[in-house]
Amino acid sequence: MRIVTANELQHWLNGGQVLEKDARGPKVVRLEDGRFLKIFRSKRPLLARWRPEAQRFASNAQALQTRGVATPELLECLWIEPAKGVSACLYRPLAGTPLEDLFKQQRAKFDTLLPDFATYIHQLHRNGIYFRSLHLGNVLSLPEGDFGLIDFLDLRLKRCPLSRSLVKRNFAHLQSYLKRRRIESFPLEKLLASYEQASNRSSSS
Repeated sequence: MRIVTANELQHWLNGGQVLEKDARGPKVVRLEDGRFLKIFRSKRPLLARWRPEAQRFASNAQALQTRGVATPELLECLWIEPAKGVSACLYRPLAGTPLEDLFKQQRAKFDTLLPDFATYIHQLHRNGIYFRSLHLGNVLSLPEGDFGLIDFLDLRLKRCPLSRSLVKRNFAHLQSYLKRRRIESFPLEKLLASYEQASNRSSSS
């Protein structure tokens, strides 16, 4: 991993658009050339120096792609501040619309996608993918009609389908997200029913 110079980073920040930030600084920046810069400021900097979060993110992207899941195209892993464990990824974004945007702005379209979304979640679980941050902001509806994942640092891969307890836990995380975001009138029961239908179809095939 190469180290980004202070001048290069400042050039990116000056010319780019900050899409996400927190109290520690920018988290996601859209650069002038269309690439995205995702910055990881670890809560455990000593560990991050040996196992950079940028490399974990890139490794997860590759693992997901191997299992047929669409993700952004990772271009490079970088060090921002090696001594503090601050790393970053450069990537080309995945073309699509977050499901949260569809839910808030195009509810009718979202409702038509709900059964397919449930089937997609079931496919992830069947492929042993436990995506703790599975929520409407991290799943994109793609132009070709499929779905894709973003922001998948928090990911665990199993060799077999997820257990019922992990499936239940995954949906509990989704419920917590809906509460935190104050997303009301979300059809969770319909999503769960569609998920069970997808599971039944899978079992009978």
